[in-house]
Amino acid sequence: MNVDFDLRQLEIFCQVVRHRSFSEAAKAVHLAQASVSERISGLEKMVGAPLLDRRGRRVVPTKTGEILFAHALRLLEMKQETCSELEDFLGIRRGEILLGASTIPGEYILPGLIKLFRESYPGVSVRMKIGDTQEITARILEGELELGVVGSKSKLKNLVCRELWEDDLVVAVPASHRWAAGKSVRLEDLRGEPFILRESGSGTLKILEDHLRNLPGSGLEDFNPVAILGSSTAVKEGVKAGLGVSIISSRAIKTELESGILKALKLAGISIRRRFYLARDRQRILSPLAKAFAHFLAEQAK
Repeated sequence: MNVDFDLRQLEIFCQVVRHRSFSEAAKAVHLAQASVSERISGLEKMVGAPLLDRRGRRVVPTKTGEILFAHALRLLEMKQETCSELEDFLGIRRGEILLGASTIPGEYILPGLIKLFRESYPGVSVRMKIGDTQEITARILEGELELGVVGSKSKLKNLVCRELWEDDLVVAVPASHRWAAGKSVRLEDLRGEPFILRESGSGTLKILEDHLRNLPGSGLEDFNPVAILGSSTAVKEGVKAGLGVSIISSRAIKTELESGILKALKLAGISIRRRFYLARDRQRILSPLAKAFAHFLAEQAK
């Protein structure tokens, strides 16, 4: 039996395995779903064995598929390295950077920096995925993203994290709130107030938990949560609507602070400061464009 396949088939197959879905894979490779199914069927015929199990809407690799997936990732990485070296040698400055970012850097910091970067690299486009820190780091290690800017430093051994910027977390309240005239609020007063939390996996939530853990008799279980929201923008809008108060990045509410819609308070006797990190997979070689962007971010952070 002669097993054969091409790199495009492997690329499509890997996307199906990653997304566990033909429809989502089709979006990722910019093909119709029927075309993706046809390519997978052709690949299975060439291999001579089923590669995927269709379990309702969910798709999982067979044992044969798992073997092919592991080798396919290495082959596609070799292709990327070859293209990157050729582009670097030929001085090509066009292409796409696959970037991930947690909410605060993704929505409030990176858009302006991407504009500055494109002044030197006008032929480059940046595709940015925004998610929580946990999601972004997972996508980097799965090979979907080359770089990520996240709100907490990962302890995963294959992830390299380089510090970029600092960020202050403040207590955000509406301008009409009884605390708005002050400059700080005590932790014990905050515990009894309706409070808006970020979702599990958020860098903001992790930093808050870490700070409270170091204080005697403190923890999020002592708070009065009225909502758990999936983004800093949603938290900000909840505070503006009077749903509750929250602890949020000062960068996220800069416009509201300047316009007087919200007020920022410090926690009395507690400084909650976190850092943003540039993350990449230690085992993968960055493309020249991603390497240039990483160097640019490091320079901007100085």
